[in-house]
Amino acid sequence: MSTPRTADGTRVSDYDFALPDSRIAQQPMANRDGSRLLVIHRASGTIEHRQFLDIAEFIPAGDALVVNTTKVFRARLLGTRPSGAPAEVLLLRALGEDVWEAMVQPGAKLQAGKLVTIADDFSIEMLDVSDRGTKFVKLHATGNTADAIERYGHVPLPPYMTRSDTSDDAQRYQTVYAQQAGSVAAPTAGLHFTPEILTALEAKGIRRADVLLHVGAGTFRPISVDDPREHVMHEEWFQVPDATAETLNRVKAAGRDVWAVGTTSMRTLESAALPDGTIRAMEGETGIFIYPPYQPRLVDHLLTNFHLPKSTLVMLVAAVAGYELTMRAYREAIAAEYRFYSYGDAMLII
Repeated sequence: MSTPRTADGTRVSDYDFALPDSRIAQQPMANRDGSRLLVIHRASGTIEHRQFLDIAEFIPAGDALVVNTTKVFRARLLGTRPSGAPAEVLLLRALGEDVWEAMVQPGAKLQAGKLVTIADDFSIEMLDVSDRGTKFVKLHATGNTADAIERYGHVPLPPYMTRSDTSDDAQRYQTVYAQQAGSVAAPTAGLHFTPEILTALEAKGIRRADVLLHVGAGTFRPISVDDPREHVMHEEWFQVPDATAETLNRVKAAGRDVWAVGTTSMRTLESAALPDGTIRAMEGETGIFIYPPYQPRLVDHLLTNFHLPKSTLVMLVAAVAGYELTMRAYREAIAAEYRFYSYGDAMLII
């Protein structure tokens, strides 16, 4: 009889945990900054329970706070198949001339040439299947297709929110600093910030730096293998502006730290980071998958929400906080009845 292996963070199955449905936040808090904040201190291995309003206490003057300024668009389109049966198209990224990559349900029923009718003046034609299982589709609208998406589209709430989107979600499933539309999911660690908190951080002397990563299909794709080396991430478009690279390089040269707001900000920074710990301005697509024993080149601290079991995101957290400490923090958060996922509470790894 073989001895069961001890979980050590090297396999995807090591990141499994039981989460009661009652811990999955279905609605945002009444106030953006009303969330709780679980703080992990890596050096001591201690965990403390605070409020998000306390965030400025932890970030010293002179450090840099990096946020992802992507904006969620109304990517979820509900319609009917030629038979009259329901269909759903989740737009992922524009490819030009009204052609998009999309996730389609039911995919098997919607082969090339089939149409999904969204409205009398808006339909979607199936073109082909991509090499990663998504579909290429063409949008047909009377007038501008961007206007049609805005008119008929829904806020693409994650599937674990078991409800339809509301007018409130159009504002709350969006950061207050969102600028450029292109994401099908919010960079949720940023949802806690208010203009007042951002002003207080700036007044303290904390430098804000902006990056851009449009969240795409990789957010929804489960890991189907147990060896993380065999998992291939969907690529997502990102940009590190010149001003951000200059700010972060000055901060690092002064011996100060970089705080990433969310896994998307961290993935963007690490995609553009150089081996010497500096960063270059660049744009392109990244498929970076961060998991132990990855050592961050640029990011010193991470603010994040609580993530799905066996997901690429919880594995990224473990690369920053360490596997044992991450799983202990998750167990403690569940026991203390923290709210999980997109509209949930936050975790700060110092």
